Amino acid sequence: MKRALALLVVVACSGGDKTAVSKPKPGGDREGGLLAFEKVRSVLQSPRCQNCHPAGDTPLQGDEGRPHNQNVQRGPEGKGNVGMLCTTCHNAANAPDGYGEHVPPGASTGWRMPPPSEKMVFVGVAPGPLCEGLKDPAKNGHRDLAALRTHLDDPLVAWGWNPGRGRTPIPLTRADFLAAFEAWSAAGAPCP
Repeated sequence: MKRALALLVVVACSGGDKTAVSKPKPGGDREGGLLAFEKVRSVLQSPRCQNCHPAGDTPLQGDEGRPHNQNVQRGPEGKGNVGMLCTTCHNAANAPDGYGEHVPPGASTGWRMPPPSEKMVFVGVAPGPLCEGLKDPAKNGHRDLAALRTHLDDPLVAWGWNPGRGRTPIPLTRADFLAAFEAWSAAGAPCP
């Protein structure tokens, strides 16, 4: 009798409004995450990021994304070929503005591209595949979302917001970009 009463209480208590539990709320995590990813995407597909994340093995230059001068190539580790390493011209910091435009920019962690085995292409990739690729450890340097967030603090990544004279910085503030990345991640990193 006690079992039957307990079962009756469980059944009666579970009968509430099931739609409130099963339906996602409008404007919930997924929608907010997708809006946040659109901000992330806008940064990743800006010239400052795309130039080092092309489909091919030649880095790009300028706001128009033209192939790098001097026939520079990605190389076996993403740091250029022997004799033409990225750091041959790209120093540990941007040159002073007094040097003029078109001088090679720099970053303290060394100029580089992703290695050929993990190109992490941003150029010409639709938002859905870009999002999925960003989360794929086989394509993103074996990083989970927390490691990707740490990667965003690399001085080479942060360089895009202070690219030096004659270069257009990333259009979204760094604080807004990081907030968008964290909101997208917290929402479960949904993809369009």
